[in-house]
Amino acid sequence: MTCRHLHELETEVIAAGIKETYRGAPWSMNCREWVYFDVVFDVASIASRMNFPPCVKVHENLDPKSGTERGFVCTECHDAVMGLLSWAAVYP
Repeated sequence: MTCRHLHELETEVIAAGIKETYRGAPWSMNCREWVYFDVVFDVASIASRMNFPPCVKVHENLDPKSGTERGFVCTECHDAVMGLLSWAAVYP
């Protein structure tokens, strides 16, 4: 499971039955537990509803070569809950 800062979001997504596509340390030793889901997150809505602490930031990767993604990363614990990034956002 992800850190205490992201645990509530991760639990909510799992309870909603959204498919988990990856769990682990995808990029470097600086990543601890990153979990990816087959969903496009409305990050603004989630952020306002979850009331995350300041260490949780929106993370977005727009590089189609490394895999586009959008979600939340904890800068304190190096965990993340990530989703897909709409292809329309990358290829208008």
